[in-house]
Amino acid sequence: MGDWRTDPSFAMCRALVDGAELAAFVDGPFDVRAVVAAIRPDAKGGFLLDEVPWENFPQGDRVREAVRLLHADAPARAGTGVVGGMCANDMRAAAALAVPFMARIAADTSHPHRVDALAELSSPARARHFGVASRDELLLHRSDAGSDLYDDYGVEVTGYPAGWSVAAARHAITANTALLQPLLDDPDPTVRVHAAYALATAADPRRIVRSALRTRFAVEQDPTVRAALVLAIAEATRAQPHVLTTAWMQDLLRDRTQAPEVRLAAAIGWLCLTDEPAPEDLRVTVDDLATDERAHAMEALPWMAAAGGSGEMGLRRCVRQMLHPESPEPVGHDDPWALRH
Repeated sequence: MGDWRTDPSFAMCRALVDGAELAAFVDGPFDVRAVVAAIRPDAKGGFLLDEVPWENFPQGDRVREAVRLLHADAPARAGTGVVGGMCANDMRAAAALAVPFMARIAADTSHPHRVDALAELSSPARARHFGVASRDELLLHRSDAGSDLYDDYGVEVTGYPAGWSVAAARHAITANTALLQPLLDDPDPTVRVHAAYALATAADPRRIVRSALRTRFAVEQDPTVRAALVLAIAEATRAQPHVLTTAWMQDLLRDRTQAPEVRLAAAIGWLCLTDEPAPEDLRVTVDDLATDERAHAMEALPWMAAAGGSGEMGLRRCVRQMLHPESPEPVGHDDPWALRH
């Protein structure tokens, strides 16, 4: 990996540290939101990667090469994991540029690595979510970055405004919902789960995405996918509040005909969508359903996989933080890289 301090945007970051106004860089060559929005449709469809100024952003050349290799179906799955790894290292700007291209790989039913692309494409659209399991922060879309450097997302490890990267990725996902929505009906349940996860980050002022998620839920049979759809609907609703959807979550929780995974997802969704105290029947139901076996099974949901850590599975952490905040952290909680069992 090269030294990101040689990337052109590092000069912008240094200028910001020295007191420059972020507003001076809005819509410029280092504003990844503007760069993503300016990618031509023909460049996206034709994978004309050299039209995109990847080099303007930290590790951009590496991300471009990863997308090229992934699209070309290079041997040994070359190119997979790079975007997710960049985001895990808190460098999302160049990863956001990859989103429109990865959406097209994911939508290509003949591509052998479409699942990998789909699983990674929404990574830059989420920041500061690993290990997050509280009612206040789970499923939360923080405020978009404006001209203030220190918005809800702060800065990345490179000094780049994290909110710009997140906003750019969400713009790209929103612009490609027509490609991603059909994946909710894909024969592969893993594709359906990750399609729901990606679509939950789209801007949805007309609630078209949430309607598509509800439509799929009405016919979905797989319990894990149904749970994913519930969490995606809750995430979309947290960004665009809807009282009837919040009530629907509570109804799902109390519906004994629903699979336990669905009821647990509904409980988590309801807790994140309201400030009301958790009713006793919710506490009893969740404590009864949230077994170790079920927590293991629900790690297949990317929300739960991200919420866990330090030896504690995501469902378990959500239950502890949301319903039993008085319970102590598990041993080793200070090690973010501890293995989960």
